[in-house]
Amino acid sequence: MAHRIFRKFEVLCLPFHASLLLFPPAIAAVFAGINWPLFNRLAFCYTTYMAALTVSVVAYRLSPFDPLYRYPGPFWGRTSMFCHATRSIGGGQAAHFRALHDTYGDIVRIGPNHLSIRDPSLVGPILGASGIPKGLTWKGAALTEANVPFIGIQDVEEHARRRRAWNRGLGPAALKGYEHAMFSRVQQLVDLLEGQKGPLLLGKWIKYFAGRYDFMSDMFSGGSEQMCAGDRGNIWGLADKGAEIAYFLGQIPWLGVYLGYVLGAAGPVRVVVEHCRKETARRLARGTSSRDLLSYLILQNNEDLPDQSPPLTHQLLNDSIVAIGAASETLSGALVSIFHCLLSNPEAYAALQDEVDRFYPQGADACNTTHHRDMHYLTAVIHETLRLFPPAATSIPRQVPHDAATVVLGSVMLPPGTYVFLPPYVLHCDARSFVFPDTFWPERWLVATFPGPSSGSEPAPDSDSRARFRFVHNGAAFIPFSHGPMGCAGKGLAMLEMRTVVCALVQRFKIRLEAPGRFPEESKGSYLTANRLELPVVLEPRW
Repeated sequence: MAHRIFRKFEVLCLPFHASLLLFPPAIAAVFAGINWPLFNRLAFCYTTYMAALTVSVVAYRLSPFDPLYRYPGPFWGRTSMFCHATRSIGGGQAAHFRALHDTYGDIVRIGPNHLSIRDPSLVGPILGASGIPKGLTWKGAALTEANVPFIGIQDVEEHARRRRAWNRGLGPAALKGYEHAMFSRVQQLVDLLEGQKGPLLLGKWIKYFAGRYDFMSDMFSGGSEQMCAGDRGNIWGLADKGAEIAYFLGQIPWLGVYLGYVLGAAGPVRVVVEHCRKETARRLARGTSSRDLLSYLILQNNEDLPDQSPPLTHQLLNDSIVAIGAASETLSGALVSIFHCLLSNPEAYAALQDEVDRFYPQGADACNTTHHRDMHYLTAVIHETLRLFPPAATSIPRQVPHDAATVVLGSVMLPPGTYVFLPPYVLHCDARSFVFPDTFWPERWLVATFPGPSSGSEPAPDSDSRARFRFVHNGAAFIPFSHGPMGCAGKGLAMLEMRTVVCALVQRFKIRLEAPGRFPEESKGSYLTANRLELPVVLEPRW
């Protein structure tokens, strides 16, 4: 009976789980007709009960009666999600996803109720407007069942309601209002870099600007000056460890919620979460005279639902984890990856330098966004980097609700309770969607955007022996910002920042690696967001 209840429902309530696991054997021990001391009877009943429950669960998951039995995957992965979650240790899970698909095909069973899908035609049906809701990942990652940021809300209507303010606060009109603050921070970054002597860690400075987290702090809480003061208190040193722990627990949500009741457990996660909430609480108490992202969230109900009160403070505090933590981390990871790719591909760097000099010659304001839409090679470089290094390489899974009907997508059947991954890194590196999938080749985006008579016979990158090839480019398989109404609300801001920072640095400096050719493979690793390289470089002012 307990197995049946666990299989049919996915409740993260600790008292509910305790009642199923503790009460039945205790009752059996009290009423058992065995002439043993009570302690011995309790030990025997608990051991027997837990062993029988474990055998029942494992046997069912391995049996043909399991609705996911027909999907191939690693044997032990069928028994527990622990087997797959451990692959996240060290940041290697994205590569593991790819290896599984190369071995088992487009649909892989990676856990008891978990499928990973490598089929671009299913991106819309799964992630689109009529797609599948989000799963429990953020509840496990945030160590709580109740207080999750808006991106972890499973209820579709509630998510859409909370999302409206974010869409407005990150829409084109709002972005125009943020440009002055962003330009000021970009100029500060350029000035500080210009004052550095000798080799420096470009990754560190980009983290302070975007990821640790001066500009995003301006947008949400204010008061951060890490480019000047550094990481005081090592808050963001803890963030890396916290991301690893949170990603692991997000794949086993019940464990994350359990640990939320244990004082001091998952310490780095708690420290970063509380830091984001504390900074936002201070900002709420201080008030605002400017129209920043937080002001849009404060006013969301006043504009969308005038008869209701403004959003509760705890909602804003929870959402600060998204704005200050997750959003800034993904942006800094993307920026570091862009320079990683450019510096390891001198021809691409030279081509981008030529384009930047054409639109932003000496003395021009590199923060002026007027020319961004005409800088096709810059856009191609950004897209190609996001293809090879998607900020969220493995994605947050969707889950068919337990009270819903089986979802049928062609020959794919997703029973209630099934988690579905569409890992961007796997889709982006599929040769059936992108020719030479492991090669950094920005020109592919120019060929796809501006097709011509030579589109099918462009010179293959890095190989004279592949002088002619069949060009393949499937835009539907490119999902660095996810897809649909639950995709990344900050895509516009991210693109604006990446274009502005790249133009400003490439215009002002000649950038070269301190040790050319040294790019470790672990740069493709990821937790909740992609890993970042430290990127040791030498900067030389160009003017």
